[in-house]
Parts: sequence; structure tokens; C-alpha cells
Amino acid sequence: MEAITRSTGRLPAAFLTPGSSSFVDFLSEHQPEMLPGNRQLPPVQGVVQAPHGTTIVATTFPGGVVLAGDRRATMGNVIAQRDIEKVFPADEHSAVGIAGTAGLAVEMVKLFQLELEHFEKVEGAQLSLEGKANRLSTMIRSNLGMAMQGLAVVPLFVGYDVDRARGRIFSYDVTGGRSEEHGYAATGSGSTFARGSMKKLYRDDLTEEQATTLVVQALYDAADDDSATGGPDVARRIYPIVTVITDDGFRRLTEAQISDVARAVLERRMEQPDGPRASLL
Repeated sequence: MEAITRSTGRLPAAFLTPGSSSFVDFLSEHQPEMLPGNRQLPPVQGVVQAPHGTTIVATTFPGGVVLAGDRRATMGNVIAQRDIEKVFPADEHSAVGIAGTAGLAVEMVKLFQLELEHFEKVEGAQLSLEGKANRLSTMIRSNLGMAMQGLAVVPLFVGYDVDRARGRIFSYDVTGGRSEEHGYAATGSGSTFARGSMKKLYRDDLTEEQATTLVVQALYDAADDDSATGGPDVARRIYPIVTVITDDGFRRLTEAQISDVARAVLERRMEQPDGPRASLL
């Protein structure tokens, strides 16, 4: 299927044949071995040791949605990477946060980005947010064989729904099952602690600034109880990745902005280590 322009200067017939607007379907028909879920893995005993990423959190606010992730990747009881990136734009109005096997998750996100871009170029229009969520569900389901060998990918998908004029959050399981979350959501090994934190702090009238503080606080609480989740590392200047999606599109907060929020959270915790946290918002 590779284009050999040196001899004829023409693309192979596969690129010129009308077909589906799905790039995944195109690969499935012409070069299926390139899809992650179709690769043959050697037989293994026990769980495959590979870097895993956690934790991802998201919350909505009037006018948009915030998606954030910590920076730690673990491999068993070892910290494999301290500054991994787990939050990526999918297109102008949506983003994906990855939890699970880091290498496969990043590859899946890149394929998902290409899938959305391919559809837009072929159809001349963007998929609806619901359609994007369904496409990602199909891609996760195609990875089920690897998930059964311990190489699971469980993302959070968020976006600004231009038709409904609000932010939305979708969570998934390893089989590709999709659920829409209302208000807030978390996935990964620290999700139980992060969700508990957000449950107490969330309100449906949060400002963007308050929503940003909420997700950083939730990641801090998750890191406090889950060894696989990395909290704000002031000494190394490693802070969570926080992104905001509104009608204006995807925006990633700068390191300086996140540093200010993280330091405020840490200072308040030092002042009141066991006190109420609702006043942070």
C-alpha cells in the first residue's frame, strides 16, 4: 500500500478507490496488520510488565469542560517515568486522557486523531461529539485481545458539544462500553480517591478557575492515597497537565498557570491538613 512515487509518480489504487470515511476501516481493508489490536503477541505467562499511566480526572462547568492528568507512569512497583503526558487534544473541540498501558494508549490516541481528521477531510464536516465518542468506543473494543493479556487502555473522552452548547464527559471500560458522566469523572488506579474528592467539591456553577482548582485538588488527593499517582512535584517543577475546552476550542494551561494553582493547593493543605477543603473553591 506504500506510495512509490519514484517509478510512476502515482498513488496506489487503494488511495484512489472510494470507500468509508473511517480511516480505521481503510486500514482494516488494505493493511490490517497496522492496527494495534491485530498484532500478534507472543505467548506469555502472567501479566505483561509495561509502563502504565494513571490518573485522569475531568469536570464540567458552565461553558465548557476541564480535563487533567497526573504525570507519573509506573511499571509494577517501580516509577517508570515522572513526567509522562497523558492528556491530548483529539481535535479542536475534544480531548482524550489516557489510563492503562502507556505505549498502546498513546498509539491509540494518535490513530483516533487521524480518524477524526480523515473523516473531516472526506466528508467536509466534523463528526458530532456523540459520533466521536462512538468511534473511540470501537477502537477500544478492537484492543480487547491485548486487554485480556494485561495491556488495557481505559481513557476519558471529553469535549464541548457545539450543538448542545455545553461540555460533556464520556468514560469507557476495557470492552469499549461507553458511559456519559455528569458533572465529573475519573479513571485510573487513583480514580476512587479522586472521585471522592470531586464529589465533595463539585458544584454545577463552578467558574473555569474553580474547575481548574478542583481537578488539581482531586489529583493531589489521589496521590495522597495511591502510590501510582504522582502529585504536584514542586522540587522538579513537574505539575499536572490541565486542559480546558470551550466554544473557543481546546486550550492547555501553561506551566506557570498550573504552578500557581498547585502551590495554592499545597499551601492550603499545609495550613489545614485535616480541615475542610470546600473553601478552596
